[in-house]
Amino acid sequence: MSPLSNSLTMTGVSKSFGSIHVLDGVDFSVKRGEIVALLGSNGAGKSTLMKILTGVYARDAGGIAVDGRAVALGSPQAAGAEGIVLLPQEVSVFPDLSVAENICIAGRRSGLVSRKAQEVRAAAILSELGFSIPPAARVADLTVAERRIVEIARALASDARILVMDEPTAALSEPESVQIFNVLRRLKERGTSVVYISHYLNEVFAIADRIEVLRDGRNAGSYDPASTPVEEVVAAMIGQMAGSLFEPRPDRARGALYFQARGLGLAGVLRDIDLDLHKGEIVGVFGLIGSGVEVLGRVIYGARHRHSGEMRLDGKVFRPLSPADAKSAGIGFVTAERKTEGIFADLSVADNMTAPFRRDYGTWMTADKAREAEHAQGWIDKLGIRTFGPDQAIRFLSGGNQQKVCIARWLTPHVRMLVLEEPTRGVDVGARAELYRQLTALANEGLAVLVLSSDAEEVGGLSDRSFVIDRGQLVAEFERGVTAARLMAATALRRDRHAG
Repeated sequence: MSPLSNSLTMTGVSKSFGSIHVLDGVDFSVKRGEIVALLGSNGAGKSTLMKILTGVYARDAGGIAVDGRAVALGSPQAAGAEGIVLLPQEVSVFPDLSVAENICIAGRRSGLVSRKAQEVRAAAILSELGFSIPPAARVADLTVAERRIVEIARALASDARILVMDEPTAALSEPESVQIFNVLRRLKERGTSVVYISHYLNEVFAIADRIEVLRDGRNAGSYDPASTPVEEVVAAMIGQMAGSLFEPRPDRARGALYFQARGLGLAGVLRDIDLDLHKGEIVGVFGLIGSGVEVLGRVIYGARHRHSGEMRLDGKVFRPLSPADAKSAGIGFVTAERKTEGIFADLSVADNMTAPFRRDYGTWMTADKAREAEHAQGWIDKLGIRTFGPDQAIRFLSGGNQQKVCIARWLTPHVRMLVLEEPTRGVDVGARAELYRQLTALANEGLAVLVLSSDAEEVGGLSDRSFVIDRGQLVAEFERGVTAARLMAATALRRDRHAG
């Protein structure tokens, strides 16, 4: 077989759910030893196409061939037998088992198992990937990046030849992402094919051999990242040439001071935080993972208890002992951990949207469902949430649409300040632009918005004022229009001083 012979070919794949056409004659291929990035806005059909490839969904039409052989792939087990393995966005490992047990579990049979043999095999696979993680180590003691590497090694132990990786670096720091890229390059060398799904376009252009774009369930273009401008790929994703993701806001006087923090501290995490937020203002705080950016919002919302300093809300002392106190005071909070903390996966869109203020619609047993559905439908229309309706379970929505529901739940007269952690994590470019437009519109209506993010472009482009947090302290402040490079530089300069 030639090093770049076709490993996988999908032709004319179509899929509908009822009257909704999700895929319409899609073609997709990946060659042996090739990394292909699959991009598209939320609802473009990426997940459905990959679920067909991995045997979760049956296709309505079209064909699939592996190494030139037509295959059925009627179940995940059938896909696995063809060497096709999905690595989901959330790392799927057994934390209480050892590294070796996790890696070798796919090939385990009943009866006695040689622990030594498992450790030897695991060490050999990890070495091939360029890592020396101790095979006897407990997976719970590893970093997130190391757990991802163990997950990849487990796939190789089960003879995976085609890996589908969904947002593999979403929860990783930049150095950890580099580790994963090094692993992907080694996978290429051994002839393993990779389908790479990510909304981080800088990563896509750095690692992919080819980019395939879907839009509205159809092929929208195939691109060589070495010779294609990023803007051209974004245009294919959203159906128009992309200018800025961020809408300009008119210059105007700041509204009244609404939130104020002075000397805010949390032992070992935050120190001497001074922060103001006015009505109708978007303030962004940029920081790398571990800088304190992931904790600041939780202190404000009462989920973590400060050890020093004070906060004031609308001129009054604000001492939240719990999230319930913050909610009662008019603060909404959108968590970065959408799947584990942000949504009630088995409840409907309407139930998720009204959860914080359930009493407005009665109890769970006596809720005014018609009024609740009317409220939810209004925000579905206003925010452009792609769903079959208010009664659809939220787990069936794409990440971007789930995020819109999480934001919509706080858009009531009760809430006058909104705190958002990583508001577009796991959200594609098209949905990001829409979310930014909506946040800008909400601020224009007087809502005070605090954005806490490790995405420098997001903070700089969205905010009226931007801060940089490093090692638990605010180290720089910028007015509207600051570039991502300047925000990153403020962190780098601060770290250089520490290093010196």
